[in-house]
Amino acid sequence: MPQVGINAIQFFLILMAVPAQYFVSEMWGSTTEYQRAQAMRGLLVSFKDLKQNYLSLRSWRDWVRKTISSITSSPIEDNNMYSRGESPAYEVLQRRSPEGYYAGSTVPRSPRPVHVKYRVGQTIKHKRYGYRGVIIGWDNIAKAPPNWLLANHPADKPYWKKTPNYSVLVDERDRPDGQRTYVVEENIQIVYNMKIRHPDIEEYFDKFDGAQYLMRPWLRRIYPED
Repeated sequence: MPQVGINAIQFFLILMAVPAQYFVSEMWGSTTEYQRAQAMRGLLVSFKDLKQNYLSLRSWRDWVRKTISSITSSPIEDNNMYSRGESPAYEVLQRRSPEGYYAGSTVPRSPRPVHVKYRVGQTIKHKRYGYRGVIIGWDNIAKAPPNWLLANHPADKPYWKKTPNYSVLVDERDRPDGQRTYVVEENIQIVYNMKIRHPDIEEYFDKFDGAQYLMRPWLRRIYPED
């Protein structure tokens, strides 16, 4: 924190000490000298904590780090395109995955490939692991880092890389902590009339119509034919 700012705050606290002493004497006029001494020691400890936690160079440095972190990790909204809070914008998705991995590309999926079976907003159940979720994006072929594909696609199923893969918000009742998965098409089973619980679901969808989720306008621009 700039030294001038620290000095100003410290000067303000010194000025406040006089009325504070008066307040203490008025409130505790009937107390013993020992009790008053204990109370003043408590005030001094509180002041030391205040100085250590809020007026030190270290606390200022920590505050700057947290502020910068919150700015760089929070969604950036364009006031013209996203005035209705239609976050995350294209730029946010690109920052999450600049390479467009895991259906993170903002390139519109149009025309829609005929071999892509499922659509954004449909609710699903994983055939193998049984968790529920909702589709928030897809790639007509797998688009993920090579090491991820090697670890998650079995060696006896090389065709998984050439078939549609879907980005899924996982229901937190099945898997906590707001998980997302990237699922090959043959592991997906569509389920109906089922709402999904996930902390990010309102970023992608306006509402649930009883059969599936309806995309927000920014997502509709990426998947106009879903």
